[in-house]
Amino acid sequence: MAGAEGSQAARKQAYFTKIVKLLDEYPRILIVGADNVGSNQMQKIRIALRGKGVVLMGKNTMIRKALRGHAVNNKGLEALIPLVRGNIGFVFTKETPGSLKKIITDNKVAAPAKPGSIAPVDVTVPAGPTGMEPTMTSFLQALGIASKIAKGQVEILNDVLLVKTGQKVGTSEASLLAKLDIKPFSYGLIIQGVYENGSVWEPSLLDMGEKEVLEKFSQGVRNVAAISLATGYPTLASIPHSLTRGYKNILSIGLATEYSFPKVEELKKVLANPGAFAAPPPAAAAAESGAKGGGKKEEKKPEPKKEEPEEEEDMGLGLFD
Repeated sequence: MAGAEGSQAARKQAYFTKIVKLLDEYPRILIVGADNVGSNQMQKIRIALRGKGVVLMGKNTMIRKALRGHAVNNKGLEALIPLVRGNIGFVFTKETPGSLKKIITDNKVAAPAKPGSIAPVDVTVPAGPTGMEPTMTSFLQALGIASKIAKGQVEILNDVLLVKTGQKVGTSEASLLAKLDIKPFSYGLIIQGVYENGSVWEPSLLDMGEKEVLEKFSQGVRNVAAISLATGYPTLASIPHSLTRGYKNILSIGLATEYSFPKVEELKKVLANPGAFAAPPPAAAAAESGAKGGGKKEEKKPEPKKEEPEEEEDMGLGLFD
């Protein structure tokens, strides 16, 4: 008995050591849900991620304990603790999370609808022959499915939405789908969050491209600048605007007073004689540019030769007849 307890304690200690090592080595963690994922499928996912990520599963109590213990050295890990609930696991990686998303989402396995399971998608039974015996018509009627007998088998008349997303699959629905050999669900690891540098963000951000990221960043900078200018608290985002505003104020003061510096002098000259600085109209500019080009005369096109009257041509040829 003591030996079994010692062995169990040794396994726990080895697990804690492993998770702490992974937390120190890898800067990014994908939190994944593992509902309905079998051991064989999990092994295939591990193989697909080999060299790019390390999958770690375990009891939530042990994971939380390891995170709390290591949070003394890394406070950012506290953000992970609330996410450790349900059937979850960690994928540790040094790659960009987006590059792992396709590998994880593509490794799914079709599965039948089990009674009592929650439908992750809508389940529709298509119209057409079912291969079921005519005695099954009453079974379909109980489910509200219109059918008829055709060529010795039951035929469903219209497409039927059997189970909606989020609904619990009943025994009758699961039995019908099994008889029709329909496996409506596909299961695999589902990314629930991404951890990096003490922050946890939504998996939807993995779908954002470079353009969307830049737009979000630009909007954030504009918001920071607006708040800074409104509160009078200078930040790197607001300094360019403050400098521009201050320079405009100095120009205004220079124009309204005797205070002067080169840029103000230029503005005063423009305001005093706007016509002198106005751009010439296009026609005048073209004429001026032609004059500067040496006054070249336009080359006259050669005039086309006039054709002689046919009478004269006949007269010339008649001399040699």
